[in-house]
Amino acid sequence: METSGPRDEKAPRAAEIIRRVRGYRWVGLYEAGPAEISVIAWNGPSAPTYPRFPVTSRLNGAAVASGSPVIVQDVTQDPRYLTTLGNTKAEMIVPVRILDGRVVGTIDVESDRTQAFTQDDSDFLEACASILLPLWSPLRKLC
Repeated sequence: METSGPRDEKAPRAAEIIRRVRGYRWVGLYEAGPAEISVIAWNGPSAPTYPRFPVTSRLNGAAVASGSPVIVQDVTQDPRYLTTLGNTKAEMIVPVRILDGRVVGTIDVESDRTQAFTQDDSDFLEACASILLPLWSPLRKLC
């Protein structure tokens, strides 16, 4: 985050680093607007099937609404799961909050194994959300 460059250059690198460091199969960074959630970057085998969707829907919407991580260890058991990759088994979404507590985005990770995520993953992604906050900040144009 300390290097210069626009968000559309930094965000894909951040998604790639998160994916590589933890061995996640897929990582997406999303912006949460008043009406919709939209992908700003991703890293993995393919682009998200749904690059934007209503802010009130699905697992990402649940993370935005609650302001807390959403962890689904078996996506076949949760009807809120929105398919990105056909063989995803587990998904974790961590909200990105600005200083006043509002959720402005999410970090979404997927695995091809059930029961894939631990408290350590949650802690790691929450730390990433903190470090990457400038990607969502009103000052991001200065990044």
